[in-house]
Amino acid sequence: MIKLDYRDSRPVYEQIKEEMKKLIIKGAIKADEKIPSVRILASTLSINPNTIQHAYRELEAEGY
Repeated sequence: MIKLDYRDSRPVYEQIKEEMKKLIIKGAIKADEKIPSVRILASTLSINPNTIQHAYRELEAEGY
């Protein structure tokens, strides 16, 4: 679903945000569908939940 590149110069939360945008635009995540919870996605990606929360907050602020 979401792949992170730790060699990328962008912060991890920006990578997550961009990957989520792609999934929404492609229709992989429907308008009425729930996105993965912060805890589940953080566990899946093995990163801090605060990083996921940051990405989700920015997505929400941008209208996604």
